[in-house]
Amino acid sequence: MSVFNDREQGFEGKFAHDQAQEFRSIARRNRMLGEWAARRMGLENVDDYARAVVKSEVDQPGDEDVLRKVSQDLTGSGLSVPLSEIRAKMDEFLAIARGQIEAGD
Repeated sequence: MSVFNDREQGFEGKFAHDQAQEFRSIARRNRMLGEWAARRMGLENVDDYARAVVKSEVDQPGDEDVLRKVSQDLTGSGLSVPLSEIRAKMDEFLAIARGQIEAGD
């Protein structure tokens, strides 16, 4: 039975590792999205806004909350950015973040 137990522990370990990688990728994606949005809005302190975007996902997990926050902030600053453009940026930044995490950056 130890072979089955070892195999099960291996799968559990890989699952936990994959989940941790995905969490880090999403946090990094949100940071990149926040930096992109802050630059679009012409904010002076890009880092503060990027942290606020990351925090918005931690407070209420899910892409929709991040999307809503960034969209409302862009609109509030007088910019009209379609949701589809923000979603595309989220996808683009997630792919970049995953690549960076996998590469050990």
